Amino acid sequence: MISVPADPYPYPLDPDHVALVVIDMQRDFVEPGGFGAALGNDVTRLQSAIPAVAELIALFRAKRWPVVHTRECHAPDLGDLPPSKRGRGRGAARIGDPGPMGRILVRGEPGAEIVADCAPLPGEPVVDKPGKGMFHATGVEAMLRGLGVTHLVFAGVTTEVCVQTSMREANDRGFECLVVSDATESYFPDFKAATLRMIAAQDGIVGWVAPLAALREALA
Repeated sequence: MISVPADPYPYPLDPDHVALVVIDMQRDFVEPGGFGAALGNDVTRLQSAIPAVAELIALFRAKRWPVVHTRECHAPDLGDLPPSKRGRGRGAARIGDPGPMGRILVRGEPGAEIVADCAPLPGEPVVDKPGKGMFHATGVEAMLRGLGVTHLVFAGVTTEVCVQTSMREANDRGFECLVVSDATESYFPDFKAATLRMIAAQDGIVGWVAPLAALREALA
């Protein structure tokens, strides 16, 4: 086991059973002109996390540890999109509508793809999820179990929505979870700060929180 300095106490990383999960580093969320920007968000906040996410991915690849990517997106016929999700909000742009990068959050469209700096390599699993959490309607749990994974390190966007939802789902399934604080980001800084506090509260009720530097030094 590798001890990683973390909040609320050191994270016990199992190098033989760990995987990195990179949540939704998609153009529609991160780049100008995408869905996130259409909702009125400052996407430069999410762009600021790209270097840390890319370094974290490189670190896991160097160790030959599994890297799993997720994308929140839907089938072209929107058959996996509940009406309650499509109809939510008061903005002009909705999931499935035409946008500057193709139909918004639709599988196969340019906006649903992962940004170049964090793009998956051939052979790295890419999980297309119709919900906020990575386990809903994806089969990812069986894949992780098949790889022998018991420990998950999380990165990606946004902290309080898809990252936190996926981490809580993983915690309920018995995975030991760490989120890398500077490799995740939110459109709202107070939401990110509150989420990281909630994750580590009550002696790690959901999991652990650590900066990339702490993980990097522990693995050196």
